[in-house]
Amino acid sequence: MELGLTGKVALITGGSKGIGLVTALTLAKEGASVAICARNEEHLQKASSMIMEQTGARVLTLQADVSSPEDCERIAASTAAHFGRLDIVVNNAGTSAAAPFQNVTDAMWSDDLDLKLHGAIRVSRAALPYLRQAGGGAIVNIVTSAAKTPPASSLPTSVSRAAGLALTKAMSRDLAADRIRVNAVCIGTIRSDQIERKWKQDAPELSWEQYASQPRHQIPLGRIGDTQEAANVIAFLASSAASYVTGTAVNVDGGKGAAL
Repeated sequence: MELGLTGKVALITGGSKGIGLVTALTLAKEGASVAICARNEEHLQKASSMIMEQTGARVLTLQADVSSPEDCERIAASTAAHFGRLDIVVNNAGTSAAAPFQNVTDAMWSDDLDLKLHGAIRVSRAALPYLRQAGGGAIVNIVTSAAKTPPASSLPTSVSRAAGLALTKAMSRDLAADRIRVNAVCIGTIRSDQIERKWKQDAPELSWEQYASQPRHQIPLGRIGDTQEAANVIAFLASSAASYVTGTAVNVDGGKGAAL
């Protein structure tokens, strides 16, 4: 399928590792220029080198913290200035934070909401004038399937991500007239540095394939997902192939989520 991404420009937060990096790589392979944002300069440079070596695409690295309003304004403006336009925003910045309700302090609530919810708000707001100048575009908010059906001991992440779903729907209504589509991807258990650390801690005697397919993960498709599988869905929603899709939230969780 032709995704229609050639010549487009994408800004990906949390773009130096994991799903963000593979998303940037996938978009670049499809012909887009990419700006990747993260807090760690070393990780950004490694990611940039990998993307350019594998695709030959134009890559802009932006060291920034989406908890900073000034940084959010800067990365949007820098991307548009460097490439001459901005068409796609992938709000991927965030970390896992999961604890029982009684263990979550005010500071933990504030930090999590600021990073995951307010970060997406700030970056999207900063990018909006450039998306409008481009004649429309796409925003993809990365959340978790726990946002729809929060399990026990999933705070504050499940609440921050549930707010991200509400943000996605409301933005999709407000921005439709500007031909800006807004969707969310609800990530389940996907291979990551965190999952790999857990594998090596819990079952170092098993190969990745053996560990990923253990029944204890309770994934209907029978295995932990790969980052590329998440990136493929994100790239589709960011592309013109999804030109009539907005205001929706797609689960990428192997069927584990209890809600549609």
